[in-house]
Amino acid sequence: MKFNISSTTLCNRLQTLNKVIGSKNPLPILDCILFDLQDGKLSMTASDSEITLISNLEVVNAEGNGKFALNANQIINGLKEISDQPILISINEETFEVEIKYQNGMCNFIGQSGETYPLPTTINDAAQSVVIDAEVLLQGITKAVFATAEDELRPVMNGIYFDISTESITFVASDGHKLVRDRFYNTKGEQESAFILPKKPAKTLKDILAREQGEATIKFDNNNAQISVENYTLNCRLIEGRYPNYNSVIPSDNPYKVKIDRQALIGALRRVLVFASTSTNLIKLRISTNNITASAQDIDYAKKAEENIVCEYDGNPMNIGFKGTFLVDILNSISSQEVVLELADPSRAGVIIPAEQENQEDLLMLLMPMMLND
Repeated sequence: MKFNISSTTLCNRLQTLNKVIGSKNPLPILDCILFDLQDGKLSMTASDSEITLISNLEVVNAEGNGKFALNANQIINGLKEISDQPILISINEETFEVEIKYQNGMCNFIGQSGETYPLPTTINDAAQSVVIDAEVLLQGITKAVFATAEDELRPVMNGIYFDISTESITFVASDGHKLVRDRFYNTKGEQESAFILPKKPAKTLKDILAREQGEATIKFDNNNAQISVENYTLNCRLIEGRYPNYNSVIPSDNPYKVKIDRQALIGALRRVLVFASTSTNLIKLRISTNNITASAQDIDYAKKAEENIVCEYDGNPMNIGFKGTFLVDILNSISSQEVVLELADPSRAGVIIPAEQENQEDLLMLLMPMMLND
């Protein structure tokens, strides 16, 4: 077998596929990427037994058909120092010796048969499907994935919940301290359904979707999902279990509303956080008419800081505490210039929303407060 292909195109695809491969794989062949050449089309597969990522490429001057597996690090290291140019890859179908010829030289190494490479999980005939714009899917995953948990006792919290209705698709993530609910009305399902996408495939999709356009097709059953875009197909196992009723934890009556410049608040929080206790990262917000004072202190090291930020607020003065790192994460996940903090009292969750929502989007983020000593 042999074929011609661009060195840079191949290397870029392989580097994306390599992110799926685990550091401790249950099968040695999973350290490899599977190459399947059929009728001038090259399919490449990487897997960690939980996630399988497939990418297809058109090749030139292809001869022969067959499967072979190459160690991922070996082939990537062999390609990444080659400048962008056409390369010729030849494979001995008996010994699986691979030779790569490029403009100034060549390299070769030994692969192995691809016949023992495990097949991806299959979706049953009763699978449901939904088509979603790749940009919407990217936004939903990007804004939600940071809020997923690492909880062995409640695995349903360790992924992004896709809540699909006939009117919208909602992305939800929560670790019990913070919550993201991002609803899109410009995409919907044919019927009500839901699934929980684990964190690792969500992060893998985030990397892929940043370079993809067009539509993504999601097929899923009770156990597995298949998500396809133009250049990649991802198969993964879903998290089984019932996701908590996220709407029940979102406070609906928040009489105190603070409108503030998002970047100004982020900057103040970052500066003040330097002086916060490293064990709690507690930031105290003292809210008064058209002003927020953000303060932090570390009693053990006798250090403290405070900073004033102009805002729009005409309610009663109040103090509330938040974990500063969580609040910064939330603000970084919102793209609008201004945000609105909706508050009720220091013991109830604060709601953060964009001052102006994107078209056909309803984004809401929630953060639980921390106890203040004074």
